[in-house]
Amino acid sequence: MRRESELYAPVKALLEVQGYTVKGEVGAVDMVAVRGDEPPVLVELKLRLTLSLFHQAVARLTLSDHVYIAVPRPTGRTAKRALKDNLALCRRLGLGFITVREDGVTEVLCDPGPYAPRKNTSRQAKLLREFNRLRGDPNEGGATRYGIVTGYRQDSLVCARFLAGAGASRGKDVAKATQVAAATRIMRDNHYGWFRKVETGIYDLTPEGRKGLKDWAYSCD
Repeated sequence: MRRESELYAPVKALLEVQGYTVKGEVGAVDMVAVRGDEPPVLVELKLRLTLSLFHQAVARLTLSDHVYIAVPRPTGRTAKRALKDNLALCRRLGLGFITVREDGVTEVLCDPGPYAPRKNTSRQAKLLREFNRLRGDPNEGGATRYGIVTGYRQDSLVCARFLAGAGASRGKDVAKATQVAAATRIMRDNHYGWFRKVETGIYDLTPEGRKGLKDWAYSCD
């Protein structure tokens, strides 16, 4: 679809079959639908999902509680994610969401109304574990030098720092000295290429590990 007017007829037909009288470009509103003494239904038509579309639709909530956005149904590789994310946003804002296919078929993904998302307690617990695991505030609200500092990376750096001073060591000794309970597993998994296995249960630092200590030293300060 190249013009917003191509959205008009399918959405109008969708509303008329439900008994609404529909008119376009009423005041500043793209579509207004009226049925008896019910509050009006307002629809904003746009060719793309944009922040300005949501701003516009939210402003229409001062006129009616029944506000929809209508857009061409997204296609392509990111279509599924786009629909999911924008559907969640519509629900959170109390907006209705209509999509229109190229063949004119409409689909109401959600109706306007109050919405309170269900809390994901397991993800909240995971977030708090990562919060408690981080030493200090190494990411400075998003400003990082080499990437995001995670609790796992900090634990790896603590292990690397110990090996830099002590030399090749047993995993259990590293864990005891650093208070990183997962030290052996971290060195064995070696996600960053910082460690090498000398013999069973004993690990040492690699050249990449020494560079990592230099590059990421600030993150454990």
